[in-house]
Amino acid sequence: METKMMIYSESGTFLDTARMLSERLRVPYTIDKSELEAFISEAGTGIPSVPDDDSEKSSKEKPLYLKLDETGLSLTDGTLSLRGDFTANASRLKKSNLERELLVKCAKLKDLDHTPVIIDATAGMGEDSLLLAASGFNVILYEYDPVIASLLEDTLRRAAMDPFLKEIVSRMELHIESSIEAMKNLEHSPDVVLLDPMFPARTKSALVKKKFQLLQQLERPCSDENELFNAALQAKPRKIVIKRPLKGPFLAGIKPDYSLSGKAIRYDCILPETRKF
Repeated sequence: METKMMIYSESGTFLDTARMLSERLRVPYTIDKSELEAFISEAGTGIPSVPDDDSEKSSKEKPLYLKLDETGLSLTDGTLSLRGDFTANASRLKKSNLERELLVKCAKLKDLDHTPVIIDATAGMGEDSLLLAASGFNVILYEYDPVIASLLEDTLRRAAMDPFLKEIVSRMELHIESSIEAMKNLEHSPDVVLLDPMFPARTKSALVKKKFQLLQQLERPCSDENELFNAALQAKPRKIVIKRPLKGPFLAGIKPDYSLSGKAIRYDCILPETRKF
């Protein structure tokens, strides 16, 4: 069932952005708080949110809306709120810390005579891409959900004004479209493709922070793992890195060449040039 949504601008200062988002997302916008309150009271159906750890039942659905204010664009249901903030990851972006990141270790390639290019085919809120860009990769991000992509776009915009993050995010290029179709029609092959499809078999806690319950109302589980993996192969990268839950099955049933595991996450690495598919 489609999740109902509205865009709320706290003041006229953000009206141009609200109009642009309204056209992109095909949802209404308002600066009138009474209109927002009417929307919230009338919109009562949608996708149930993820239950809390101590509850077996899904919490009652609250309609989502996008809020524009001086802090940027956020997704909220009036109680929980999600806004991208790359400054929160600043400590992870230091060179000494980056070298310990499993994703960075998995993405690295030897014998390159150029700046490595990686496609993040399932960008989400962009945290993984940020780590890779900080490590020196040029990152091409694909996010097909227009709401999530709009949140990420705003996060990148704000990060570009931060003295520390500006140079890092200059290496991040966002595309609001399906990576599956894009990877089938690339002019140039990337060095690496990163895949992190939403894992459909969630437990009730799902190891997900409460605020990401909002994101899960928008994301859909990968409907065709074979199609996603085959599209990555068609991009002709030297390496495919797949992010999975620690005990999750291999994507599309493909056994990796090697894996690196953390406490909750596993990275499966596939070297297409050494195998036949």
